[in-house]
Amino acid sequence: MAVDHHRIACLENYRLAGWEHANQGCLLRARVADLLGRVADGLPDRWGLAVFDGFRPFALQVELYEAAYADPDLPPGFFAEPDNNLTTPSPHLTGGSVDLTLSLDGIPLEPGTGFDDLTSKAHAAALETEPGVDRDIRRFLYHAMVAQGFVIFAGEWWHFEYGTRRWGAITGQSPCYGPAAVSED
Repeated sequence: MAVDHHRIACLENYRLAGWEHANQGCLLRARVADLLGRVADGLPDRWGLAVFDGFRPFALQVELYEAAYADPDLPPGFFAEPDNNLTTPSPHLTGGSVDLTLSLDGIPLEPGTGFDDLTSKAHAAALETEPGVDRDIRRFLYHAMVAQGFVIFAGEWWHFEYGTRRWGAITGQSPCYGPAAVSED
């Protein structure tokens, strides 16, 4: 379902950057979109969420992977190779994964790095030894998301999941979602 909430902005990063297979809007599983709305509703006045990416079709996964590895300096294994095995879908392919940040007065924040940063500063815990506003914003986002049942991908401060295989492994529950598809109705 398309995310539609007055305190959540859908930034459409990939579509606006011209990626061929990017979706319009932000698509998530209905339960994930509902939980995201609860996160937004629980934020103090002036705060909101800004979504970079949600459901990502397999063709976009391939497109992003190939572009990333066109850089010969990117270390092998930095990104998982796209795999269309229906029993082991990537988190974004399930519609249970969302890349996002906090916004303040409608302005998306970049606590320490921008979205899709490939440096070690992008790791969720990278700023834990560096007191300051960036660390505090990351912590604020993390706690707001975890309070609604999301888990974070340790390699990216902006990447949260609910109902995916990683979510299941971290929470000890069975995954809720396999691959999703967009209906053309």
